Amino acid sequence: MSVQADILAEIKAYETIIIHRHQRPDPDAIGSQVGLAELLRASFPEKKVYQVGGPAEGLDYLAQMQEIPDSTYQGALVIVTDTANAPRISDDRFHLGDKLIKIDHHPNEEPYGDFMWVQDQASSCSEIIADFWQLFPEELHMTKNAARLLYAGIVGDTGRFLYPSSSSHTLRMAADLIDFEFDYSGLNRQIEQISSNVARLSGYVYQNLEMDESGAARVTFSTEMLKEFGVSDAQTSGVVPLPGAIEGVLAWAIFVQQPEGYYRVRMRSKGPAINEIAKRYHGGGHALASGANASDLAEAQKLYEELQKVCSDFTA
Repeated sequence: MSVQADILAEIKAYETIIIHRHQRPDPDAIGSQVGLAELLRASFPEKKVYQVGGPAEGLDYLAQMQEIPDSTYQGALVIVTDTANAPRISDDRFHLGDKLIKIDHHPNEEPYGDFMWVQDQASSCSEIIADFWQLFPEELHMTKNAARLLYAGIVGDTGRFLYPSSSSHTLRMAADLIDFEFDYSGLNRQIEQISSNVARLSGYVYQNLEMDESGAARVTFSTEMLKEFGVSDAQTSGVVPLPGAIEGVLAWAIFVQQPEGYYRVRMRSKGPAINEIAKRYHGGGHALASGANASDLAEAQKLYEELQKVCSDFTA
């Protein structure tokens, strides 16, 4: 019996299913979480299916979260999507359920749960959920809204199919989801849309990006600067891809100071593997897209020097 069949059997066995995702969600976190919830609601209307994890800033156009009491977890099946590490799960009540399932596309460096379906070659967790539907088409029923959510997750995590994780299977799956006739062009515009404040911040990135001869680049946002631009930490995600459009930039890091003083680091690459660097700085992720943390500017400098080295080695 495959793990996918095991997961379907567990879903069938429980009357209450609670689905979590990671903190600071992106379109794939919401898309895979609520896309799965919608898929299960349509397929098993007699079950109680919940999506939890608190508000998702800037992603209200995709879905809303639900609030449930602790008692709902009693005898429930809990599923976590798109979350590599248990500490990153949004709403730490995930452990209160009867059983726990992990569905993810990040490297499985922290196994958790009673069942795990981890496919790190997938473009997104939303692609995995769509695969789940196609594996069991007689029992799992896709809806227009579920297709919309899963498409949003795929588009979000592939950068509109720009990243190397976009396989022929990814494109075929996106086409299959579009067949459900939601407004995918309008959804694409919503995903790409930024506020005027973030547009101003984009100009700051282009003007202040530091780049060296190896192709490594960085920009740093202090808390004071974010206040000046009227931009939240979550909104800075909108400028993360920008350095990649610049000729000569090979890998880059965006350092965002948090209210507590440390720096959240968003790292991207066009070639050199950066996830090992991220792991050494309290983070992780994919070879070409990772996140990390630096306690102060001195540690941020050390991280950037490691980024410079992998770029230099890559081009040597």
